[in-house]
Amino acid sequence: MSAVTAIRRHGSAWAMLAPVLVVVAVFVAYPLIGAVATSLTRDSGLGDARGVGLANYGELAGDPVFWRATANTVGLTVLLVPLVLGSGLGIALLLRRLTRGRALLQAVFLAPYVVSGVVVALLGRTVFDENVGVVNRALRGVGLDGVPWQSSPTAAGLSVLVVLVWARSGLAVVVYLAALADAPRGQLEAAELDGAGPWARLWHVLLPHLRPTTVFLAVVVVVETFRTFDVVYVMTGGGPQHATELLVTYSYAQGFDARAQGYGTAIGLVVLAVVGLGTALWWRVQARTEDTAVVER
Repeated sequence: MSAVTAIRRHGSAWAMLAPVLVVVAVFVAYPLIGAVATSLTRDSGLGDARGVGLANYGELAGDPVFWRATANTVGLTVLLVPLVLGSGLGIALLLRRLTRGRALLQAVFLAPYVVSGVVVALLGRTVFDENVGVVNRALRGVGLDGVPWQSSPTAAGLSVLVVLVWARSGLAVVVYLAALADAPRGQLEAAELDGAGPWARLWHVLLPHLRPTTVFLAVVVVVETFRTFDVVYVMTGGGPQHATELLVTYSYAQGFDARAQGYGTAIGLVVLAVVGLGTALWWRVQARTEDTAVVER
């Protein structure tokens, strides 16, 4: 069947798909092709670009800051996933017992997730600024020394981690609450009648029920961590000594501060490839998880 015949036979379907295809072509495909082309050049953004093939990607292999940013991004992801999921589930289990004010508290916990990341970062900077921040003022008020939140690599990393856990946990709370509303009450009641305590019911009934939700949230946290920019850029700028540098912030620094747009774009495409691989992996794991859940039922 030719393309013309297919369009004639399925004209209405193509007509409905056309706006989406145009948006994808203009805002996804075209910029992506342009980014790939830029990553193959030496481009300062101020003059003509010079083609260098895969030299930018080869340069990444010998760039210690790139590997530091990669290690920071992976390490932050490893820490954020259990912290966000654990705090989200814990808060959701507590809110599940409430009969009043649950909707208000859900909105409170979700607020950091839905507001601008710059706003969250500015709040984090207000709390952890080593000169005038809330934490250091409180410490000095009781006679203790302030923490060098922007000068110490460890303290800077800790401040970013705390703010990101706070900002990311809201979504986990709301999603877990929705999943808990569909919890198998019959199994919970049967387990309670058999003498299972709260921890046993959580481990043997609720957690298996929440497995697909947990997988989904874990992938969301991983993808968002690899895309994290605003919180780190506003709070620490990637410093000190690249201690909080992430792949996205390093890509921005190379593309706009160092005027190496080809190299910065190559870093960005590496991030895109990792996120795409993680998403594809999630689809496979999610499909297997759902099949297992169906079989168990």
